[in-house]
This record gives sequence, structure tokens and C-alpha cells, in this order.
Amino acid sequence: VRRVPLKKTKSMRQRLQEQGLLERYLKQHPSNIAAKYFPGITVESMKNYMDEEYFGTISIGTPPQEFTVVFDTGSSNLWVPSVFCSSPACSDHNRFNPAASSTYLSTNDTLFIAYGTGSMTGVLGYDTVNVAGINVRNQIFGLAETEPGDFFYYTPFDGILGLAFPSIASSGATPVFDNMMIENLVDRHLFSVYLSRDSRGGSFVLFGGIDPYYTTKGISWIPLSAKTYWQISMQSVSLNGAPVACSSGCQAIVDTGTTLLAAPIRALQTLLSHLGASSSGEISCEAAHRLPDIIFHIRGKEFPVPPRAYVIRNNGYCTLGLQGMDVPTEEGELWILGDVFIREYYVIFDRANNEVGLSRLP
Repeated sequence: VRRVPLKKTKSMRQRLQEQGLLERYLKQHPSNIAAKYFPGITVESMKNYMDEEYFGTISIGTPPQEFTVVFDTGSSNLWVPSVFCSSPACSDHNRFNPAASSTYLSTNDTLFIAYGTGSMTGVLGYDTVNVAGINVRNQIFGLAETEPGDFFYYTPFDGILGLAFPSIASSGATPVFDNMMIENLVDRHLFSVYLSRDSRGGSFVLFGGIDPYYTTKGISWIPLSAKTYWQISMQSVSLNGAPVACSSGCQAIVDTGTTLLAAPIRALQTLLSHLGASSSGEISCEAAHRLPDIIFHIRGKEFPVPPRAYVIRNNGYCTLGLQGMDVPTEEGELWILGDVFIREYYVIFDRANNEVGLSRLP
């Protein structure tokens, strides 16, 4: 059982604000969160997609080269910038140098990945990846050669380590956690995540175990509805005891790599109206104190998200941590339960039983 501490740093929003670049950047870079899940789908963007703050450190190669990565349950590939990358986004981040690693093996295979706010292209290679003391040998990973635009230029992380299923891995690359399981490097075929609220530290990803300190209120186990993302079925979403969305059931993806709660656009508009927010999600900070919990009904139980979790405060302004996204699926409309949701729960991602465990945090 190995624990990766996650650090909270200044978010991309804070960094841009300090440099006086925020307003221009938001106009030039609309978010398309759906591109991460279904390329080609359009999205109604809101303003708070850049408040991602949780990162951990891994190393690649022999001797080890260190990288700061997002541990992302909404994708399946590991990639970092490489010395072959000439994009501005690579210039201010750590870059992997294969020539400096005695254990690196090259391939001729290429890689392309699109996220909600950026993309990368590169080549695939093999090397030893160390995650919290777990040495995963011959791990396939992406060496970024291009990171178009300047989204990744401003991010405080170097790359991304995907923790979703092999079925959605670009170029058929085996995910890091799958190799941990194959090589018997973890005690149990699961990992768990704790994301601290506010400025408190202690966030982590725990590979191979469940920390009982965070499960004193019991664990609700929810079977997956698809083995692609960590996708589950929801029954409804309610406010003040009345259903307001997902009334006929819907799908949800539990995603550590998405900052906000993403809802279908019609459901989003309904939520904003009931909560007294503007169409862009803005609300007076005084009114924010009187908002109700957003209740997610999953497998016969209620999972509340209180206003302290979904109201984002920036320099005296308040906005709701909700985002619009219309993605049609065979099972119904799709929601993304991002960090706004995850901060309220200790989340267990169980590959042995293909289920998600949720334990309410105090």
C-alpha cells in the first residue's frame, strides 16, 4: 500500500490573475470539457474550469527524472513533456530526456490526446515509472512533442497520469495502475482518493488500500455502469427535497481530473434558476450563504454537496462550480462529478469488483 501525497498549489486562475492575463485568456480559450470524453461534442462553457489545484510527483527513468502530474480518473494515458517538444507550453515545464535514461526503450508509435482545455501529440516509449516508491518497469508512456496553444503553458503541472480503464487508452497503451496490478505491486486491486477542502493539506491518492480513518461513516458501494471511465448510474438530482434534474435517471462519471460539477445544459439552466444565479453562474456572496445542498440520489441513497463545496469565491466574487455539457449516451444524459463533489467524499476506485465506494467526510 503506497500513498502519493497531493499538493495544493496556486490554481491556473490565480496565476493568470497575478499576471493580469485572466480576462484576455478566458475570451481566447473557451473550455470544451466534453472533448475529453467525446471529441467533437460542443459545450456551453462557464468560467471556473481553471481552478485545478491537486498534483502529485512521480519519476520516470534511470536515474529518475521528476514530474508533477494530475492523477486523472477521467483518462487512461500517462504522458509528460519531452526534450523533443518545441511548443511554448513545454518550455517552462520539466521535460523527459530519453537519452539520459539507461532503461528507456523507444517505439515508432504515436499518440494524440484531447482534453477539455488542451491537447497533446507525441510518441510512445517504455521506461521505469516510480509512483510513491512503487517501481513499474517497462511502463508505456507518452513523450509530448507538441502541446498546441498556451493552455498547458500556464498550468502548474507537467503531465497527466490517467487512472481510468484500458478500453479508453489512446494507442492501446496499458495504464499505470493496470501494470501495478499485473505485476502484483499493490496489495488490493483498488486505489482511493482524498482531496482536502480549502487550503488544508493532506490530500492523497492511496494505491492498493483504503485508509480507515476516512471511512468512519461507512462506505456506500456503487457498481459501475461502464468499464471505460469510472461511470455510475444516478436516479435523480434534487434541491430542498424536490427533484430538479435527472428525474428519469442518468449517468455520471467520477473524475478527479475535472474541477467542477458538469451537468447537461438544460439541467444546468434549471439548477442555476432554482439557486438564484445568473446564466453564467454568478451569484451574490450574501445569497450564497442561504443556498441548499445539491442532493445526488444514487442507488437509493442521498449524496449531498453543500454550498461550501459548490460556491467558488474569487476576490469577493462568487460563482457556482457548475458547468454545462451536453453529451448524449445510450443510457441517458451524462454528468461529471468532479472535484467539487469528490472533496465531500473519500472515494474508492475498485478494479477488482468494478465499483466506486463513497464515504462521507466530516
